[in-house]
Amino acid sequence: MNNVPELNVIAWSAAQGDEPPNVLRLANDADPMALADGLAGIGRIELHFPHFTDGRAYSQAYLLRRRLGFEGDLRAIGDVQIDQLLQMARTGFSSAVLNEGLDPADAARHLVRYSGFYQRDLIGT
Repeated sequence: MNNVPELNVIAWSAAQGDEPPNVLRLANDADPMALADGLAGIGRIELHFPHFTDGRAYSQAYLLRRRLGFEGDLRAIGDVQIDQLLQMARTGFSSAVLNEGLDPADAARHLVRYSGFYQRDLIGT
């Protein structure tokens, strides 16, 4: 049994030009709690990873899901590497755009590699 939440992994090339209405792009130094009264009608929030070592977007995702109850698409953009995807899924992201040149098939294999965790996550597993 795999306890990893669903994560839609998107190739960089497939995400280019994907600008549906009701998308909010949140800077990684912004406080998501400031959006408490402004989430109605937002279909997707994009959280930016300026560099793979900058993990502030993980905290933003957790706050948006757990404290603010955001139920739309929470997308990771920027410097997204395959080895980050598992943590993204566990902190509330529902989709991630891989860096250019990375293969979504490799990402899928990575996500099913782990079936259980010692630590709690967003869904309490």
